[in-house]
Amino acid sequence: MTMSTIEQNRFNMIEQQIRTWEVLDPEVLNLLHQVPREKFVPTQYQGVAFADTEIPLHDDVCMLAPKLEARLIQSLSLQKEDHVLVVGSGSGYLTALVASLVKNVVSVDINPYFTKLAKQNCEKLKLNNIEFVTGDGASGWLKKKPYDAILFAGSLPQEPEGVRDQLKHKGRFLIILGLAPSMHATLITRIGDQDFEKEVLFETVVPSLHVQHENTFIF
Repeated sequence: MTMSTIEQNRFNMIEQQIRTWEVLDPEVLNLLHQVPREKFVPTQYQGVAFADTEIPLHDDVCMLAPKLEARLIQSLSLQKEDHVLVVGSGSGYLTALVASLVKNVVSVDINPYFTKLAKQNCEKLKLNNIEFVTGDGASGWLKKKPYDAILFAGSLPQEPEGVRDQLKHKGRFLIILGLAPSMHATLITRIGDQDFEKEVLFETVVPSLHVQHENTFIF
């Protein structure tokens, strides 16, 4: 694709997919113009880099559809001084979007392939406020807690135990919960030492997060 075609496709993605899915925050929309999604898409899928679809990466892992990524970012209300955990590094695009808005990011993936891929892609954009870690982030990442925001880049059947406790006061935890065909993007906000608010934001269906242990869920 030529540069003019890429920019036209990016413009169409933002105007036709993302704005129409209730993503209207000017900072988020500008971010989608600034972070080049095509740099995170495998070569063989460049033709659909801006399409309203999931894009296969490796080992049954996909990039989420652009409108979902944008909606997740908007829903977290990220601030410049935030310390954020992203679980599921993938190609690094979602991590790059977060890192462009906040102070620093810890990006955890169970597969070293994605740790390396995401790090390489983000380094090309000179994003130097990200720490990439290989490990099982299904229960969060205790070593770098507490967090202002936590984002899971895949779905889980139920909320994993202990993750909400890694939030700072007023910290936000965003995760897609449930099983197909009924999944819900859910925002959990810490409002006190042991008090949390839980809000279902919207329905969607996305691939499950790859984890080692699936027996630590809150039912």
